[in-house]
Amino acid sequence: MQPQYWQQATLELSAADAVLKSLIARYPEISLRSRGDAFSTLARSIAGQQISVKASEAVWQRLLACVVVTPEAIANTAPEVLRTCGFSLRKVEYLRDLAAKFVDGSVHPGLWQDMDDESVIVELCQVRGIGRWTAEMFLMFYLLRPDVLPLDDIGLQKAMAAHYQNGAPISKIKMRSLAETWRPWRSVATWYLWRSLDPQVVAY
Repeated sequence: MQPQYWQQATLELSAADAVLKSLIARYPEISLRSRGDAFSTLARSIAGQQISVKASEAVWQRLLACVVVTPEAIANTAPEVLRTCGFSLRKVEYLRDLAAKFVDGSVHPGLWQDMDDESVIVELCQVRGIGRWTAEMFLMFYLLRPDVLPLDDIGLQKAMAAHYQNGAPISKIKMRSLAETWRPWRSVATWYLWRSLDPQVVAY
């Protein structure tokens, strides 16, 4: 389902920023949408690290054909089996560490909806292979948090440089400053700026 805040966010962003007003008008029928469960969303983000969307989808489909993607099942799957699905040795370690932390209660997915953004990021970053960017994608695409600004995201950097700097490189300080007018809807602004580079919606 579309986030409840989406219509209000698009109205306020359109009033605050001419670039976003144009982009929002260009893509009226699509929005952020949550999918899957917490574990599979994070597992899929690990699968997709540093490879193309097409390659990531192939690895993910092989994993689905091989094993039920639950913490318990992944924790009990031999590393060699995960390797046959296309995971590198390092990603196998990441995936198994994620599963182990879900199984032993080191992370608390049942509490994430009630935790603030930064607390969720800190907890997720305890998992091997999950850094701030991956945690921010989880906040946006699974928890549907409305005010995430992923400054390390290459797509956002490119889009902001194109729309606000005439294509010149943009610093994170400038990005943060420009985004102040987008509060409390920085996730929504980011999503539309991504669309300006690629209308295809990628789900994390």
